Amino acid sequence: MIEFRHLTKSYVTDGGGRKFVLRDSSMVFPRGKVVGLLGRNGAGKSTLLRLIAGTQDPDSGKVIRHGTVSYPVGFAGSFHPDLTGSQNTRFVARIYGADTDEMSAYVQDFTELGDFFHMPVRTYSSGMRARLAFGVSMGLPFDTYLIDEVTSVGDQNFRDKAQRVFKEKLAGAGAIMVSHGMGQIRDMCTAGAVLESGALSYFDDVEEAISVHEANMRRGM
Repeated sequence: MIEFRHLTKSYVTDGGGRKFVLRDSSMVFPRGKVVGLLGRNGAGKSTLLRLIAGTQDPDSGKVIRHGTVSYPVGFAGSFHPDLTGSQNTRFVARIYGADTDEMSAYVQDFTELGDFFHMPVRTYSSGMRARLAFGVSMGLPFDTYLIDEVTSVGDQNFRDKAQRVFKEKLAGAGAIMVSHGMGQIRDMCTAGAVLESGALSYFDDVEEAISVHEANMRRGM
């Protein structure tokens, strides 16, 4: 379960104004729910995930995390470019107290990087980095996963594989998921949340969340 208590997050704009991602938001993401996070481009969905992960601080208020919460799944920014995929995987495993050999074997099999798994990450294409990042994320158990468009990367075979593995993980966990594909939201999510103009609304029915989001988009056209 993730709880917001009077959470506010804003940025200073180029013109000297202030853009609010969240404005005094209090709500609860229930335990075990897969929540589709919807909002127009620039609404602050990725920022919201970083607030939940704890990698970004709010202006005021609190995020209370009940259980373990992942970093945004698929995030490759923390990989050391001069270390190999295997070395990076083992490093992350040690941080989270996972078995390094087991994790390395899982990620190598999942990513299908072949010899590149033992080469420096700086030699990887963006797609290969995405495979490694997703594989490392799926190799770790969390109570709540944070997903930011990650299952849309790679070729079709990898997307199918990523979605299948992700669904297996969600059999025993919850998630907050950002995706611009409504088909994917309908397929993966059991509830929804809509971020619009600094206000965040939660819906137990994902179809209701999609309907509200689409109405917001029509008003903005």
